[in-house]
Amino acid sequence: MDEPDGVMLSKRQRQKARRQDRIARERDVRRRENRVRLLRWALLIVFGGGALAVLLFSAVRDVLPVDPPQGITDITVDSRGHVEGDVVYDTVPPAGGDHSPVWQNCGFYPEPIGEENAVHSLEHGAVWITYRSDLDEAAVQALAERAGGYVLVSPRDDLPSPIVASAWGKQLQLDDADDPVLEDFIRAFQQGPQTPEPGAVCTRGVGEPT
Repeated sequence: MDEPDGVMLSKRQRQKARRQDRIARERDVRRRENRVRLLRWALLIVFGGGALAVLLFSAVRDVLPVDPPQGITDITVDSRGHVEGDVVYDTVPPAGGDHSPVWQNCGFYPEPIGEENAVHSLEHGAVWITYRSDLDEAAVQALAERAGGYVLVSPRDDLPSPIVASAWGKQLQLDDADDPVLEDFIRAFQQGPQTPEPGAVCTRGVGEPT
């Protein structure tokens, strides 16, 4: 600290002045550090809160009910008994009715599966996506990525459209594996309100999905 013009400071006064100057500088440093620390916390809260909000929105969106998409066909189901052997269904593929006592394990199958077993899976709340075997590889892969949980995917050649999504009593015909209404159908009817036995498992049945 500079001495005032014309004033001679004693040694003690100079030491005191230097100490006060040091204290003032240290106080300024602490203030700057506190401002930086507060700014970092503020940024962390803002960005962390935003990320949390996105995660919460995604989680809530996936569990909230959605309105069924357009183009759904309602299938009348008169019975759902357990029977042995083949069943003749009124729709292709079937979307309910009598079925095998053993359900099909949910997942992706590169070969056709027993429709009587698949219908039992529908009774448990599964969505069964069937596709024509001549569907291009990229489209099949897109469908396969949806398999698992309560979604069955398998080929079938007698379909009325390239892709058919079925749930118990509900059906949707599609031309494109990337059509967003397929996701809407799954969200609306997988374990949906029309499910006769919601919560029943789609594992420990028959079949080994890939």
